[in-house]
Amino acid sequence: MVIVIMRLIQRVANGKWDELEEIDKKCNEVEDKLGYPPKKRYRSLSGAYGNNVIIIEREWQSLSKMEKTMTKGFLDPELVKLDKKLDSIIEWQKTELYVPHPPFPE
Repeated sequence: MVIVIMRLIQRVANGKWDELEEIDKKCNEVEDKLGYPPKKRYRSLSGAYGNNVIIIEREWQSLSKMEKTMTKGFLDPELVKLDKKLDSIIEWQKTELYVPHPPFPE
């Protein structure tokens, strides 16, 4: 089994941080029920993406587990509703996937 690190990078619209926090609290409740692993959140102070950027990281036990759990999330009406609210808060986002290097025991 190969651990997968998923990194979600989002640019938050000016003045929308409080709204994001409220939605994120609700998302956490639903994601916990669906079996999502805990997330770590980082707010950018400086770097390649500038300010108003949040980076969310999760550690998945495998790509298969990530796919199954996220599919449940895409089909969950409550999570879909919360995700739609993010349309006016998140200006852009991208997702990156990483594996530890070397990914397999030597």
